[in-house]
Amino acid sequence: MRAIAVLLLLPLAGCSQPEPSCGSPVSTAALPEWGRAGFSGDGSGVPHVLGEKGDMLAVLFGSPLRSPPGEDRANKILWVPREPAGAGAELRIVARLDGTEVRAERTVDTGPSIVDLPRAGCWHLTLSWPGRTDTMDLIYE
Repeated sequence: MRAIAVLLLLPLAGCSQPEPSCGSPVSTAALPEWGRAGFSGDGSGVPHVLGEKGDMLAVLFGSPLRSPPGEDRANKILWVPREPAGAGAELRIVARLDGTEVRAERTVDTGPSIVDLPRAGCWHLTLSWPGRTDTMDLIYE
């Protein structure tokens, strides 16, 4: 009986570990109070990602994000900093594709923007705007 149990487990021994998931989950819970301007109610149901430090909110109007972008929908993201950055403040995005050396850099205005990245996968973003930085992961299908 023991030999049968060992034989049944052998195929499992060769299985690889599951890939780690992208670290910043997309939420549809209520938006943070400071990120609700322009939304009705508490913004529940709106897909969004909160930065690791909690200083930047990415509202994903183009959810799910795609690379290449879909013909019917753009990769539109509303960037909402916790502390107002001022009109026309620039947001610098340095994105790195998980498990690769692939990088992309973008500079957009805080507020709504289209952010297309070159390949599908889990992108680690470092976000910089006047006086602040935060990080988050975004998945592009």
